[in-house]
Amino acid sequence: MTAPRFTTLGCRLNAYETEAMKKLASEVGLGDAVIVNTCAVTAEAVRKARQEIRRLRRENPDARLIVTGCAAQTEPDTFTAMDEVDAVIGNAEKMRPGTWTDLARGLIGDTEKARVDDIMSVRETAGHLIDGFGTRSRAYVQVQNGCDHRCTFCIIPYGRGNSRSVPAGVVVDQIKRLVDRGFNEVVLTGVDLTSWGADLPGTPRLGDLVLRILKLVPDLPRLRISSIDSIEADDALMQAIATEPRLMPHLHLSLQHGDDLILKRMKRRHLRDDAIRFTQEVRRLRPDITFGADIIAGFPTETQAHFENSLRLVEDCGLTWLHVFPYSPRNGTPAARMPQVPGAEIKARAARLREAGAARVRRHLADQIGRTHRILMENPHMGRTEQFAEVTFAAPQPEGRIVTARITGATATRLTA
Repeated sequence: MTAPRFTTLGCRLNAYETEAMKKLASEVGLGDAVIVNTCAVTAEAVRKARQEIRRLRRENPDARLIVTGCAAQTEPDTFTAMDEVDAVIGNAEKMRPGTWTDLARGLIGDTEKARVDDIMSVRETAGHLIDGFGTRSRAYVQVQNGCDHRCTFCIIPYGRGNSRSVPAGVVVDQIKRLVDRGFNEVVLTGVDLTSWGADLPGTPRLGDLVLRILKLVPDLPRLRISSIDSIEADDALMQAIATEPRLMPHLHLSLQHGDDLILKRMKRRHLRDDAIRFTQEVRRLRPDITFGADIIAGFPTETQAHFENSLRLVEDCGLTWLHVFPYSPRNGTPAARMPQVPGAEIKARAARLREAGAARVRRHLADQIGRTHRILMENPHMGRTEQFAEVTFAAPQPEGRIVTARITGATATRLTA
């Protein structure tokens, strides 16, 4: 029997859930099938999903083609209407064993083409299904899913549902098992990580979870946080940043823009000065830290002056690793109904932001020459520093190990050691 094949589009959380789906599909003996785990973060992501589905159908004419993920959740009719698609599965349904039993029996795809329920009614996470995933060196652990906020540009809450948390005890037990299997770094993932705990008894905060992991899993060398909303950083998290060397000195921030008026139109919960104050305070607590950030270029009503504030934010916050998103309207979001910036201007502004980010990367890498770093090897010739800079080695190193090395050079995108 041919094993199912999986294609993952989008974020680390999707990749995590694909690993869980592989386990569920294997347990029920699902046969010749292609499963596409889609992303819906932009209109372009949905277009790419449709393109990928058509390609996979051409390459696998006889296999069942099953579509799931955020785009399937937010636009089920779009994928149900595609002749290439045999079944459409919602984000909650894809994590339920019964769904895969019904797929194996042909109950979904024959008697019903789509099984997509109301994601807002989901109250549980599926973090218990697998003990993380990743390379031999780094594992990703889902601790949270969904989002309670309603930023005007974002469709993700309608794909992921409201925020819900994996209990701390479950997370700690997972990480203990991962460390026992030899992982030297664990990354906590979620849709809105800083909302972790709000739905749990006693309403703990993300910082409480981080401190608990580091206390109860003393053999874990490195703990990393995937992305946070800086305005929600709690006192315990700041304490961990200041006092816990095993918490990696790299934070990716959901900033989105550098102009107060645009931030308000985005329905963000912070202002420009909040972001600057946060990065200054964190750098005071942890001078070796680096910051990444998500920034949207060309949000509706964005003028050149508004955009220049975003551009200046790169320097004002000392951002190093930028994820730049050219704005694209998502049907069903308030921003899609606002006056739009011309597409050519969005593209030009995104290019300027990327150039600013690239300059910051070059500056950071050049500053590391001559310094000694502890580097987690992802393969025999490449690893990453604690600040997440890529390092290449001419001589092979033990994969999965943390090696101490002196930085000898830098290119525009990576270090050499």
